[in-house]
Amino acid sequence: MTGSDERYNAAGRVRRSAYEAEMERLQEQLVLLQYWIQSQGLKVLVIFEGRGSAGKGGVIKRITERTSPRTVRIAALPKPTSRERTQWYFQRYVEHLPAAGEMVLFDRSWYNRSNVEWVMGFCTEDEHQEFLRSCPEFERMLVRSGIVVLKYWFSVSAEEQLRRFEARNDEPLKRWKLSDMDLAERELYIRYSMAKDTTFQYTDIKQAPWYVVPSDDKRAARLNCISHLLSQFDYEDVAPPRVELPEVRDIPYVRTPAHEQTFVPQVF
Repeated sequence: MTGSDERYNAAGRVRRSAYEAEMERLQEQLVLLQYWIQSQGLKVLVIFEGRGSAGKGGVIKRITERTSPRTVRIAALPKPTSRERTQWYFQRYVEHLPAAGEMVLFDRSWYNRSNVEWVMGFCTEDEHQEFLRSCPEFERMLVRSGIVVLKYWFSVSAEEQLRRFEARNDEPLKRWKLSDMDLAERELYIRYSMAKDTTFQYTDIKQAPWYVVPSDDKRAARLNCISHLLSQFDYEDVAPPRVELPEVRDIPYVRTPAHEQTFVPQVF
């Protein structure tokens, strides 16, 4: 985000007022993009990857805040079941791919294999190597089938990650966000860097390139990512016109008395 110094604080980060004004504008554009995706029958897949606390969840929340979950939906898969572990690796992700008129946001994706699973030893070296070989072909196949594939990697520095983890640890109501995997990820920060570099070496392909989002400034990261997402579509304003609300039909009916219902206490 560029502009006058008034948009930034003394630390060089986006001020809340500038962030909220720009986010409101971008969210309005996301709604227009949603209508365009529906009208054109587009199939859009957006992958969000990065280290723990890098800000993936924050940007996904802002994208979906004002859009319809029927058009813009989130795919955040849990650990694979014992049955899923015996399937073709990509199989459980395929059912969550977008149909016409949908945009699906993957909060982590098949890239678990080349990052978390490889770093933590949850897959074998042969499985890791096979993923690096097959993933580019899988994604090229998705693109050839008509799916728009966008991949964002949120990049947070070791210092900023530590600050965010400590903030979670200091606040009891946020401590649930600090998982055992986060602790392991902190300890293995360098190995995660190795995993990212190897992943990019094999999967940063012309048909589906990686876009890196520097995320030490969370507000700037969200604005930059959403701005880039919007820029990938030559969309038009096809929002539906204002509709005329119908009058309530006069139908003979006597409602159940209100005193026979159980209401929540009127605390406010």
